[in-house]
Amino acid sequence: MEKTITYFDDVGKANTEKVMKLSAKRAAELGIKYIVLASTSGETALAAAEAFKDQDVKIIAITHQYGLKEPGKWEVDEDKLAKLNELGVVMTTQSHMFSGVERAIQKRIGGASRADVISDTLRAVFGKGFKVALECVMMAADSGHIPVSLDTEIIAIGGTRQGADVSVVVRPAHSFDFFGMQIREIIAMPRAKEEPK
Repeated sequence: MEKTITYFDDVGKANTEKVMKLSAKRAAELGIKYIVLASTSGETALAAAEAFKDQDVKIIAITHQYGLKEPGKWEVDEDKLAKLNELGVVMTTQSHMFSGVERAIQKRIGGASRADVISDTLRAVFGKGFKVALECVMMAADSGHIPVSLDTEIIAIGGTRQGADVSVVVRPAHSFDFFGMQIREIIAMPRAKEEPK
């Protein structure tokens, strides 16, 4: 099989529309029924709903966990959430797979966890959007929103800062089986990477 990968010159929101079009096209070609994506406010999820409106797919939008910015609150815009609910898009949240309790330990006693090593490696080698896409797959799997089996393929979409700049075809896995996850295809990704701080 020969497929084209789309590469973007830069990261971020400017790539969202193209990522969604390419993802919808590949989902139709492969008969993929589940789309998992990162969406903090709901804006990227709305872009996905528009791009996939003529396809029989389930869109699962993963947002930041409650309390990330302000204790007890999440960052989803309530008007966008209402619209997403009307469109049948699932908006869900849970602790980030590469942080969670490990982040609390790191803040208190220092050091780096093995999850940090995986996260930072994905971010440095492939880019933040790539790391985010894979993290969202595990969050969707652990929340029961997608099937997980050896013959399941989904499309995962992530982004750097805002919007979407990465799309991959993935065999999903639960977080406890991270190494069972497989990237089957790269649909699109930026050539540039966000420089580490």
